[in-house]
Amino acid sequence: MVHTQHQPSTFDILHSLRVKGLANDGVLGALSGVPVTDLPDLLAPLIEQGLVVRREGRMAGSMLSAPGKEEHRRLLAEDEQTRAAAAALDEFYTVFLPINSEFKQVCRRWQLRSDDQPNDHTDPVYDGEVVDQLAATDSALRPPLQKLAETLPRFGRYLPRLSRALEKIRGGDTAAFARPMYDSYHDVWMELHEDLILSSGRTRGAADEG
Repeated sequence: MVHTQHQPSTFDILHSLRVKGLANDGVLGALSGVPVTDLPDLLAPLIEQGLVVRREGRMAGSMLSAPGKEEHRRLLAEDEQTRAAAAALDEFYTVFLPINSEFKQVCRRWQLRSDDQPNDHTDPVYDGEVVDQLAATDSALRPPLQKLAETLPRFGRYLPRLSRALEKIRGGDTAAFARPMYDSYHDVWMELHEDLILSSGRTRGAADEG
């Protein structure tokens, strides 16, 4: 087993890729807190060690190899900040579940009208109501997430990304709500949820899908 030196940037990169799966440089920078301009130098040794795989083309980005996932598992288990935040993670998880359930309902309304017809986004009144619901859900999430970030700072990186996506939606960019691989609000929310599950050592279950 290849072991990397446990530097914060190395852990953050591996952890971010474990959270996201395949991440382009912009998303990886936002998730890891590493400036995009610094990523090539930090990724190069991880690619050389076989921990990270680089993809080019239309779906360009970085992802963990099987050894990379094993190395991430080791580093996460040893990460002192994560271990010290166990109680804070459990507290946030309890608060997050009902907010997550509410978010799923908002997403459903965004995708389907009440008559189970697809929402074609031609009714600004209807869309405005759903966006207002999303903003209310965002407001409910923000205080407990900020509290968690005080103990485990990497969770604070989700806050400005959620804000940017919400502002894009309010500005008329309907794709910023839930389009995959767009750094949409839904994308960032799913990353947050996956990070929470990984960091708290949980297995995704029925409560997470509620």
